[in-house]
Amino acid sequence: MAVYTHIDEDELRTFLEGYDLGEPVAFKGIAEGVENSNYFLETTKDRFILTLFEKRAAPEDLPYFVGLMDHLATKGFPAPLPIKGEDGQALRKLKGKHALIVSFLSGISPRRPSPAQCRAIGETMARMHLALEDFPLTRTNDLGPGDWPGLMTGRDAVANTLQPGLADLVHRDLASVVENWPAPGVLPRGTIHADLFPDNAFFLGETASGVIDFYFACTDALAYDIAVNLNAWCFEPRGEFNHTKGHALLSGYQSVRPLSVSERDALPLLARGAALRFFLTRLVDWSDTPEDALVRPKNPMDYAERLTFHRSARGLGDYGG
Repeated sequence: MAVYTHIDEDELRTFLEGYDLGEPVAFKGIAEGVENSNYFLETTKDRFILTLFEKRAAPEDLPYFVGLMDHLATKGFPAPLPIKGEDGQALRKLKGKHALIVSFLSGISPRRPSPAQCRAIGETMARMHLALEDFPLTRTNDLGPGDWPGLMTGRDAVANTLQPGLADLVHRDLASVVENWPAPGVLPRGTIHADLFPDNAFFLGETASGVIDFYFACTDALAYDIAVNLNAWCFEPRGEFNHTKGHALLSGYQSVRPLSVSERDALPLLARGAALRFFLTRLVDWSDTPEDALVRPKNPMDYAERLTFHRSARGLGDYGG
């Protein structure tokens, strides 16, 4: 369960004294997520999510994340709205940790997205990119290509226990992808989510109703966000790429924001890089998470299988484009 810091009733009531949210009527830990402690909070006025920042989010980055969500929500995009306390501040402290209350979004995260949902998330991502065009803050992607080789350092043996010879394959991926990665300025850049997996999206039927968990958001190539989505939404459980879903996602995105020629040409490389990024961060968690940890790390092999597909891809047509 992704609750690392326990909050009792008295602590919650004291914390809520700084808000005009009414009295608490329900408070429950949320199992999803691996980075922070998350609670569902219902008061006499509305429903909310309370987050305590535990691990990967650096304190100096938190105003960026809060500002981004506030920017999107005030533009009518379905993102959580940070709730300000009576002092006008949204970011506060609880049990010595940074804490944030945001509005509750309705919907269900799809376990196996349909083509219609893939199209909807493509449209939604494009709307998000456009809504953030005038977002004034920037943040460096601290999990970009320059950071990937360091994630592999010292983990060859772990990779090879997952699949014999896997470490050599990954090192070749690293060399090829990092060497050929588009230089800054080659592709249109802006604010991206960088982690928009199905569990970070809500749907009401086939309609996207919300996007959450912006804590990897950063300034980078917009097409890299699409590449992350192709990996997260368009592969089947046994590792095969679903061209129908890929076509739906790309068509949905381009119905709102058409891709440039340079973006279309770069997407296969970006998709391979995105798979490499998630393989490596999962490998780190796989090797470093204690056996008695409350959160079970995700299997890196899911992305090793995706890398096998990306190595043979020759153009955007292989992704349904």
